[in-house]
Amino acid sequence: MRIIIGSDHAGFPLKEEVAAFLKREGHTVTDVGTDGETPVDYPDYAWRVARAVAGGAHDRGILVCGTGTGMAIAANKVPGIRAVVALDEETARLARAHNNTNVLALAGRKTGKDEARKIVRTWLETPFEGNRHERRLDKIREMEKSYFFSPEKGPE
Repeated sequence: MRIIIGSDHAGFPLKEEVAAFLKREGHTVTDVGTDGETPVDYPDYAWRVARAVAGGAHDRGILVCGTGTGMAIAANKVPGIRAVVALDEETARLARAHNNTNVLALAGRKTGKDEARKIVRTWLETPFEGNRHERRLDKIREMEKSYFFSPEKGPE
């Protein structure tokens, strides 16, 4: 799988661990930074990862910041992105099975290395169930069109 990964300064140590784990598992990994713990702005990295996934250059994206929240918020601004913060395996599993998430946000200040590896593995290996969930994703795609191209118009 082609995976793009990025972090801010708070997520840097965990990003390094997750990237190494992904490579050991045989995935193709593109790291867009950051390259250390000097403070940076998380939206810059979320944007790089989200655009690459939405555009099809990568199959999935992983983002890491202090809580995962800022990264998920920023990534979800890109049409076609369904980013989730997962603090445990069950959330990661359901986010894939029901929501077909394509970007995973991890909490660098809250998630240990072992737990992160479990969350990532679960998220990568869980298939999307489709069926009733596809109908719901179709509604989200319609919402994206309405809100991104005409902010004053909401769903009917």
